[in-house]
Amino acid sequence: MMEWIANHSKTISAIASIGSFFIWLVYAQLLYHNFRRQRRPRVLINRGKSKGIDSLCIVSNMSAESIFIEHIIARLDTSHGSLLMDVTEFERSYQEGDEQRKDAQNGESEQPAQEASSSSEWRISDTTRQGPLGSGDFLHIGTFSEVIERMARRNGISLDGHWPSNEQLEFQRLTLSIIGIYGSEDHPIGVERAFRLHDANGECALVPERWDSNRLSSRRQRHKLRKLLNRISGEDISEQSTFQPPSDEESRNKA
Repeated sequence: MMEWIANHSKTISAIASIGSFFIWLVYAQLLYHNFRRQRRPRVLINRGKSKGIDSLCIVSNMSAESIFIEHIIARLDTSHGSLLMDVTEFERSYQEGDEQRKDAQNGESEQPAQEASSSSEWRISDTTRQGPLGSGDFLHIGTFSEVIERMARRNGISLDGHWPSNEQLEFQRLTLSIIGIYGSEDHPIGVERAFRLHDANGECALVPERWDSNRLSSRRQRHKLRKLLNRISGEDISEQSTFQPPSDEESRNKA
């Protein structure tokens, strides 16, 4: 046996070297895939609590690092064009000071001054969804129906339930886009998910077009996102809407 090994030592050494090369190649592939997984952003847009239009719109960060959310853009496609709206900020329907008056009505004004001051302290999380979202964390932007109602109200569209009162107008699709910054990346990252809207026995049904959120992380997509961020910073995204309300003539013809 030893004599055979000695006679074939060069062949055995060559085989061992080739085997070691392939083993290190496998390890290098594993390290590379693990590095890519950690550097790749992963954000999900899902329905929560239920599957209908009254379900919560949940944004989850499944990345290895935190993501800073810059903007949340909603796009509502209709039979008469598209509506665009930045829904990052919370919608406020009360005047300044209403919160203090409400606290006084509830008897909270009887608390010690220091405790009352801390309970009414202003927090940025009370006014906007912009900010860092840690790894494994999630937030919600309200229900899908609230997003649609907010966009309809902004554009003067009256609703009958979740559908437009005008029969000439039809909601077709709701697309939500998240634009943010991941880790130390210079270019923004994005994710979007579209949901079809259709009438199901008088109820508005919400059906995702894909089983997963669409990640916008290619070089070309990030370049477009950066241009979009520059444009948003100087103008209202709603000004880019293509929606044209149905004319009176169309309504008369339908009647």
